[in-house]
Amino acid sequence: MTAVRQWLLMVVGLWLLAWQSAATAQLPDFTDLVEEASPAVVNISTRQNVPARGAGMGPMIPELEGLPPIFREFFERSIPDGSRSAPQRQAQSLGSGFIISKDGYVLTNNHVVSGADEIFVRLSDRRELEASLVGADPRSDLALLKIDAGADLPVVRMGKSADLKTGEWVLAIGSPFGFEYSVTAGIVSAKGRSLPNESYVPFIQTDVAINPGNSGGPLFNLKGEVVGINSQIFTRSGGFMGLSFAIPVDVAMDVVEQLKSDGAVRRGWLGVVIQEVNKDLAESFGLPRPAGALVAQIMPDGPGDKGGLQVGDVILKLNDQDIVMSSDLPHAVGRLRPGTRATMQVMRGGKREQLTVEIGALPDDDALAAAGSAAPNAPSATDNRLGLAVVELTPEQKKALDLNHGVAVREVRAGPGAMIGLRPGDVITNLNNRPIQSAADFEKVARELPVNRSISMRVIRQGRASYITFRLSE
Repeated sequence: MTAVRQWLLMVVGLWLLAWQSAATAQLPDFTDLVEEASPAVVNISTRQNVPARGAGMGPMIPELEGLPPIFREFFERSIPDGSRSAPQRQAQSLGSGFIISKDGYVLTNNHVVSGADEIFVRLSDRRELEASLVGADPRSDLALLKIDAGADLPVVRMGKSADLKTGEWVLAIGSPFGFEYSVTAGIVSAKGRSLPNESYVPFIQTDVAINPGNSGGPLFNLKGEVVGINSQIFTRSGGFMGLSFAIPVDVAMDVVEQLKSDGAVRRGWLGVVIQEVNKDLAESFGLPRPAGALVAQIMPDGPGDKGGLQVGDVILKLNDQDIVMSSDLPHAVGRLRPGTRATMQVMRGGKREQLTVEIGALPDDDALAAAGSAAPNAPSATDNRLGLAVVELTPEQKKALDLNHGVAVREVRAGPGAMIGLRPGDVITNLNNRPIQSAADFEKVARELPVNRSISMRVIRQGRASYITFRLSE
C-alpha cells in the first residue's frame, strides 16, 4: 500500500511540475528585447528660467517686510526698478525619449520639453548632450529633438501600430521618477481610444505601468519594434492605476516627417461639429444600429459646407474607413493632408448618399466661436404638445447664428420639453428630421409627431448645436 501511495505522489508531483513548466513557457521572455532596445532609449531633462515665487507680489528686500504698508510703499517707490527686478530660479523636468536615426534625431513628448530654455539628453553610455528642438506639435503631444553625438548612434526599430492586436504583449522602457532604464510590461487593452481634449490621436490603451518620467519613452512589441510613445495615464490618485495611453507610432512618424520638412504639422479639417449616434438617434434617423458621426453644425464656407454636407447627415464612411464611433471621424480626417479629395458615405433622409469633399487645413485655433444665446424678443408666440412657447427669430438673431430657419424657446412649461432639459433661449432648427421655418411650422410638426418612437430635435445653445431625442406617450 505504501508503494502505491508513493507511486501516486510521484505521478502527481510530475504532473504539477509539467503544468508549472507549461504555464511558465507561455509567459514571454523580455531579456533579449531589453538588451537590444535599451541603448537607443534616452533620459531627457530640461531647464527653464522662471521668476522666483513672490516676484511682483511685494518687496524683494527682506528689511522692508516688517514695515507698515504705507512706509513699505514709499520705500519701494524710491528704489530703482533694476534693484527690484525679480530673481530667477531654474525649473527642471524629467522624461524619456528614444533615438530614431543614427545622425541624432530623438523623439519624445511635447509636454516633456515645452517651455524649456535648455534641453539635455543623456545616453546609455552616460554622455549628456544638449539638444536642439527641431519642432513640436502640441496637438499630438510630440516633439522632435536633434543631438550631435557622431554618426553611429544606436537606434530603435520601428513597427506598425496598425498591426497591433488587443491582448498583445507590449513593453515600456523609461525613467519613472528618475529611475533610468526601468522596464515594465503588460498587454494592449484597446486601440483607437479618444481622450478628452485629444481629438486627433487614436491612443493605444495598455495596462503597462507608466509613471512620471516615463513620458516620451517607447512602447515595444515582442519583436522589439516601437509601436507607440508613452504619453499619459488615467488616474484618480496621481499614480498608476492600470490605464496607460500611448501615441501610435504610425501617427508619430507622420508628425516627424512634417516637423523635419516644414517645422510644423498640418492636419485635415472638415469644418463640422459632430456628436455620437446613440440608440434613440439611430432609430430617429433610420439607421439599423448606432453608428457614424452625426453632423450637428457646419462652419459656413468650410470644407464640409462646400462639399455639400448638411446638418442632420450621419457620416458612415470616409474613403474606405467605416466611421463606427463619432471619434473615428476626427482621427481619420486629421490624418489627411489639406487639399486631399475624400469620398464620404452619409445617411440623409433615410437614404445613403455619396459625397466628395476637399479636405481643408485645420486652423491654429479650431475652437468654434460661440455666437451667443439668442434671447427671444419677437412678439409672435405659440403653444404646442411639447409644453413649449416658441417665438420667431429676428433677422439679427438669424445673422448672429448664421441661420435661415428656426424658432427660439421663450418659455418651458411642464411637459416633454422640460423633461429633456430645454431652456428659454434655446433655438430649435429641426424637429423629427424636418427643418422648422416658423413658429406656425413648429406647431404643425409638433402636432404630427409620432407616439412611442424616437424623435430627434436639433437645438442650438450658446452657439453650439446638438441633437437630442425623446419619445411621446400620447
